[in-house]
Amino acid sequence: MDQRIINLFDEYTHVPLTRKEFITRLAKLTGSLTLAMSLLPMLENNYSQAATVDDKDISSEDITYPGADGVTMKAFQAQPKGKKKLGTVMVIHENRGLNPHIKDVTMRVAQAGYLAIAPDALSPMGGTPANEDEARGLFSKLDAQKNLQNFLKGLEYLQKHKNGNGKTGAVGFCWGGALVGQLAVHSPQLDAGVAYYGRQPEAADVSKIKAEMLLHYGGLDERVNAGIPAFEQALKEANVKYQLYVYEGANHAFNNNTSPARYNEAAAKLAWDRTLDLFSRKLK
Repeated sequence: MDQRIINLFDEYTHVPLTRKEFITRLAKLTGSLTLAMSLLPMLENNYSQAATVDDKDISSEDITYPGADGVTMKAFQAQPKGKKKLGTVMVIHENRGLNPHIKDVTMRVAQAGYLAIAPDALSPMGGTPANEDEARGLFSKLDAQKNLQNFLKGLEYLQKHKNGNGKTGAVGFCWGGALVGQLAVHSPQLDAGVAYYGRQPEAADVSKIKAEMLLHYGGLDERVNAGIPAFEQALKEANVKYQLYVYEGANHAFNNNTSPARYNEAAAKLAWDRTLDLFSRKLK
């Protein structure tokens, strides 16, 4: 697919661009409205492809935990049945909220032997709506500091969980990848942080990071990758232990198997293997 089309879709999903504006610009790129509409199924998420884990040894449920300022946070939780003293992992969604794909990623983490939760950032607004455009619009209404506190409370929930071993990691994608960086800055108890194509923390805050970091970027993701040099320099100067990988030929959201145009199977598998390797070293 023409990279300009994928870049336009990336702009649509990350900046205030209405669906009408997106379709209009897509039609100009493709040459017709008919062709533009035919490409939408390849660009947009298809959650019928979300489920990759069907494991009877994994239990899963919707839970709640106390957030900041009396907010009740909704989350999806998964873990191996009958297991205790598990390493714990927080899975953080993209700027579309808690959806079937992120729930499946949470199941994958549990299948690898961890207690995992995926909080819903939109809990203060009633939870993630089914309409993705509506969900995206709600993210601009979140209070950044209160949102951070809600996720820090989620880490506390994991650290104190009866089936956990006290060690915590976090893995996030896009918006969630950026939030992993913020959790690493603000939670010295975080043991491992994995950010997939997430905006980087401010360089001045990097010295606060105590977790080992694993950073995944798509080689074609110019918007996010622009922040890599300053971030990596700050990591080195602060002596933060980290690994950073740029997957050539991969786009933003290359891990999302429900997005046909952007999913890169080879990059996704390699990045996931590296993610589980970090969790195995730091959380078990």
